[in-house]
Amino acid sequence: MSTVTPEKPSHESVRSELRALQARSPLFSRPGFLIRRMHQIHGFLFAEETGDYDITPVQYSLLTTLDAFGELDQNTLAIQVGLERSSVAEVIPRLHARGLVDRTQASHDKRLRLVKLTLKGKRLVAKMSAAVQRAHDRTIDHLSPEEQDLFMLLMIKLVEANNAESLVPFKLPE
Repeated sequence: MSTVTPEKPSHESVRSELRALQARSPLFSRPGFLIRRMHQIHGFLFAEETGDYDITPVQYSLLTTLDAFGELDQNTLAIQVGLERSSVAEVIPRLHARGLVDRTQASHDKRLRLVKLTLKGKRLVAKMSAAVQRAHDRTIDHLSPEEQDLFMLLMIKLVEANNAESLVPFKLPE
């Protein structure tokens, strides 16, 4: 029994398909427009899948980062999630008021505010994970598995390549 593997599209066929799509709208030639539109689409899907939890994508990113890395100061948390410190400083009190995070002052540096997940926060992250995964899956489910992998790889490459030039720093832990 022989298996047929689909041929990888040639660069020429990809370019031809791209040009045909771009001919439909000048916006399809603008990466910024497409990124913003995908962000809107994902935000809608996230809200649809997770609406019962009353958590925004930014809040979920903060919670899952704390879940993964433990207690962090707010500056490090901002860098990890790729947000301005002031944005994190506005969101953390809301999460604290809901009992999802605890905040303390660092003993070694009184200027630093440390944040960590509470048990309630950990439970919420775990409870939301399937719904969030559905939102992520739905965002790219119109692509084949190979295209999904390539799309993710290319997005990661772009994020990493632009980090040095970014106004909002993002750094993965060593």
